[in-house]
Amino acid sequence: MPAPISPPPSLRLGLFAERFRNEMIPLAKPFCYYSASANLSDDDRREYLDEPVAALPPSIAARLPEIRVLLVPYLEKDDLAKAPTTAEPLVATHKPKDADSISYGLSLTGASAVLAFAVKDTEVADCHYRFYRAIAEMAGGKNGKDIPAPYLALLREELARGAHGEVDEIAWRMKVELDEKDRESVRPTKRFREYVRQSFIDTLTLYLHGICCDIDVETGPRQLPSNLLRKRLKLIKDVYPAPPGYAVFPEDL
Repeated sequence: MPAPISPPPSLRLGLFAERFRNEMIPLAKPFCYYSASANLSDDDRREYLDEPVAALPPSIAARLPEIRVLLVPYLEKDDLAKAPTTAEPLVATHKPKDADSISYGLSLTGASAVLAFAVKDTEVADCHYRFYRAIAEMAGGKNGKDIPAPYLALLREELARGAHGEVDEIAWRMKVELDEKDRESVRPTKRFREYVRQSFIDTLTLYLHGICCDIDVETGPRQLPSNLLRKRLKLIKDVYPAPPGYAVFPEDL
């Protein structure tokens, strides 16, 4: 593999991706990658790229845009781009201050996407989680327009039963803030739609990560009861079956 081209000290993620577009190495469709951190060993490539890509359900992979995966030394917040619509991280060759350092960046431009992972001082497991979370966000579509109708129906059923908890912190807070109108309105309110989208992203991330890796679900007072979580994951599995040879539940082994 040719040695990576040395990037400038820092560059906006979108500009960085364009600069090295022709250096991208194909993976399974629709993915390609470029490593600006160091030459990847076969083991590194398998852990960072091949394994998480191979574990994606074919029905999800077929709907994704072109995705360029960048493995870079560090990522940092861009102080010049604080507005939510323009904020984009910087690719950095030197370690930023802890307050400015981030481990993951996403840039969506038309029919393609760029995923960047800061691999120095970052665990592979965290890269996997961030990878699947980005995929889950894209699978849900803009404003949640591609969320499967059965998932929405399942959430309404949970709310009607007074089910407590969620998969992750943000969705749990959004759920707690729903009022009676949000929960019972025939036409979903904005707050309810935002909750559904966040809940779907969290649940799909857990499902995808669980296909690839042996992970533990965090327990606690905000956690969705295990029987309801299993019901969600079974629904997700029916909509997005795992690739052949991969198990979701113990009985699938």
